Amino acid sequence: MDTPGDAPFLIRRASTDDIPLIRSLADVVFRDTYRAILSPDQMEYMMDWMYSESSLQRQMLSDGHVYFLAESEGKPCGYVSVQPHGLQGDGAFLFDLQKIYVLPGFQGMQIGRRMYEHICRFVRNAASGWPCRIELHVNRNNRAVTFYKHLGMEILREGDFPIGHGYYMNDYIMGCALQ
Repeated sequence: MDTPGDAPFLIRRASTDDIPLIRSLADVVFRDTYRAILSPDQMEYMMDWMYSESSLQRQMLSDGHVYFLAESEGKPCGYVSVQPHGLQGDGAFLFDLQKIYVLPGFQGMQIGRRMYEHICRFVRNAASGWPCRIELHVNRNNRAVTFYKHLGMEILREGDFPIGHGYYMNDYIMGCALQ
């Protein structure tokens, strides 16, 4: 158990039994994060694309995503997921930080930092002593860019990635090596 501030804090690995909880958290935090960035139609498309029950099952059971849930004082407050991509040409294991979200009422309590640190430990353990790095896509207009920079991540490149139905993710790809 970690302790951000004075509140008891727990991060636990999620299972497919947690899909309804992940969906309910996403329904609040994803919408809050992107309401000023995405159109309502794109928001609904992306919610279904990333957070439908079938999508989350595929992510967890087929695509290798590992989800963790954060709780503060026994209340779910955020989630994070990482996906391994294996050994790269540079001899490092690559992991994509797919999602990291904290409910609005819990932001500013170091929960995002604690989830990130947890994922970094998970990645280092999974890499079994090999060099590894973590990358993530973040919308160029998302205020979280500053958060990731504060954690030591750098903007590596940027791109506009088609996701279907004429929509794009206009992202920075940020990353860092983990020692």
